[in-house]
Amino acid sequence: MDKGNRAFGYVIVEEDKGVFQGAVMVTDFRGIPLDFRYTDPVRPTRLERVLYGEALELYLREEILLKNLLKAVEIRPQIWFCRSRDLLAPLTEQGARPVLSIEMTGHGPLEKVGEIQSQGEGGSLLLQADPVSAPLRLTPPEEDRDVEGLLPLLLEAAKTMELVEPFTRMRKALEIVGDEEKRA
Repeated sequence: MDKGNRAFGYVIVEEDKGVFQGAVMVTDFRGIPLDFRYTDPVRPTRLERVLYGEALELYLREEILLKNLLKAVEIRPQIWFCRSRDLLAPLTEQGARPVLSIEMTGHGPLEKVGEIQSQGEGGSLLLQADPVSAPLRLTPPEEDRDVEGLLPLLLEAAKTMELVEPFTRMRKALEIVGDEEKRA
C-alpha cells in the first residue's frame, strides 16, 4: 500500500520580525513523520521590499515558500492541513487537495465522538474527534465545502494521535533550524 494513502500533510508558512519560513511534514495516522521539508529563513532586502511593495508577503508566502515546499514532498497525503485559513486558497491552487484548516477550540466537548456542528462562518465545522478533548474547528476552502467524506479518516487517526499536535513539532523544528543557523 502506498504510504500516501494513509497519511496527513501539515503545512506552516510564517513570518516573524520580517523573516519568512515554512515547513511541510507528512505523518502516518499515528503521527509518525514520513517526510519533513523546510525552507531556509528568507529575509527580504530593503530593495525587494520597495520593488514588491504590498505584494511582497503574498509573493514570498505563495510563490517562493509554499510552491517549493509542496514540490519537494515525496509522499502525497490523503489530506493537507494548515493552521491559517489564509493558506486554504493558495494550497488548493498549488494542487494540495483536499485541504482543511484545523484548529483547537475552547468549546466544551460535544456529546459523542464523531459529532459535528456547523459553525456557519466560512463553512467551518466543529468535530468531536476524541472522547475528552475540545472539538476541533475544521474549515475547508470556499470552493470545496464537502468535508463529510473526510471525517471517517480524521476520526480513525484521532484514535492514535492528536490531529493538531504535529504543528507544535514543526514549529519547534524550525526553531532548532534557526538556532543551528545562528551558530554556523
